[in-house]
Amino acid sequence: MTARILVPDASVLLKWVLNSSDEPDRERAVAFRSAWLEGEFELLVPSIWAYEVGNVLGLKAPRQASKLLELLLALDLKEVSASEIAATALSLMGRYKVTFYDAAYHASAIVHEGTLVTADARYLKKTAAERHAVLLRDWKG
Repeated sequence: MTARILVPDASVLLKWVLNSSDEPDRERAVAFRSAWLEGEFELLVPSIWAYEVGNVLGLKAPRQASKLLELLLALDLKEVSASEIAATALSLMGRYKVTFYDAAYHASAIVHEGTLVTADARYLKKTAAERHAVLLRDWKG
């Protein structure tokens, strides 16, 4: 039996380490992480994830950024290479006018027949015609 594949984007990964009032649905993100750690599904992320997450951490929590990124890197998330998803990500960009960064997570889910899990409602609204995506608050474990 093939494990269910989920692709958390940066908006979800950041909630794993940022504990502040501007991180809505943090409890949901932590439950998502716990379910993964318990083996309920497989996680994939595009290889750009650490750069995007590191950028946000450096801006939002500069004093703690190094430690927080180190915690996430220690999870040894399974990465999807750019060569695997570039064509799909570029296609999403063209059709929906989204960034390559955001499209990379979605493309990872599409190419690997998984589901993108995001807290970015604006992205999901733009790409509503696409499948393979769910809003974090609607994720059912």
